[in-house]
Amino acid sequence: MATLDIKLKKANKVYKEGELVKGAICIDAGRSEVAHQGITLMMEGSVNLQLSAKSVGLFEAFYSSLKPMQLINYSLDIAKPGKLPSGRTEIPFEIPLKPKGNKELYETYHGVFVNIQYSLKAEMKRPLLAKDLQKTCEFIVEYSEKIKKEEQDKAKSTPKPVQFTISPETLTNVKEKQNVPKFKVKGKLDSAVMCITKPLRGELTVEHCDTQIKSIEIQLVRVETCGCAEGYAKDATEIQNIQIADGDVCRGISIPIWMIFPRLFTCPTLSTNNFKVDFEINIVIVFQDNHLVTENFPIKLTRF
Repeated sequence: MATLDIKLKKANKVYKEGELVKGAICIDAGRSEVAHQGITLMMEGSVNLQLSAKSVGLFEAFYSSLKPMQLINYSLDIAKPGKLPSGRTEIPFEIPLKPKGNKELYETYHGVFVNIQYSLKAEMKRPLLAKDLQKTCEFIVEYSEKIKKEEQDKAKSTPKPVQFTISPETLTNVKEKQNVPKFKVKGKLDSAVMCITKPLRGELTVEHCDTQIKSIEIQLVRVETCGCAEGYAKDATEIQNIQIADGDVCRGISIPIWMIFPRLFTCPTLSTNNFKVDFEINIVIVFQDNHLVTENFPIKLTRF
């Protein structure tokens, strides 16, 4: 039985706008030759938006703006109808990575309500009664450093240190503050604007706390906004949670904060007319009775 596959020359499958996406379509025909009605290769790139369950039905205007946005759409005829010999056949290809019309290429991003994906799809048409062969291969797009100087200077992540103090008085998302034990946590984040390829760094210190602490955690949250001028649906979802302290930590001891950003689930902070992708950090303190308090910090991610 014949099989079809796509092999890219780059092992990491990461490309930048303007580069050539090179590879080969590999057909294994088995022990006998295979007849086909043509082999095609398509490059596609799109932004897919969807509403959360709580937003469906609220805004009728959303549905026109939630249609997939095509960023790339190329189709190549790789081979005309004919026959392939037995064994393995490799047909090389190269396609320039360029957007459709005057559109902009965004970085690959796998979110909950926003998805930006790029893929190659190979298809070999077969004669009557034989099943067509198809194969899809996703590749990753990242912003290029070869952009205009003023844009590059604007995009660079200039450090903006954040000093913070967490105590019952600073909490804004707690209604009954009298039920919160007296505590004070001080710390800092090295920057609220940072390069996506570098870790989030910082430290915190528990100065005092009237009750025992069970855990201290750092959450990375994505805030995805979809919509149009008539209205927007905004949803926050957790990407990852890292425990930085377990148990009733010593008072007055500096606890390091260190978090690496996962590649496909984060991207440089993005804002367009139809959607936005922002990120936040939550510092969560869980007390022994499982009550918790959270402090939120918006952050901006850049590529450079």
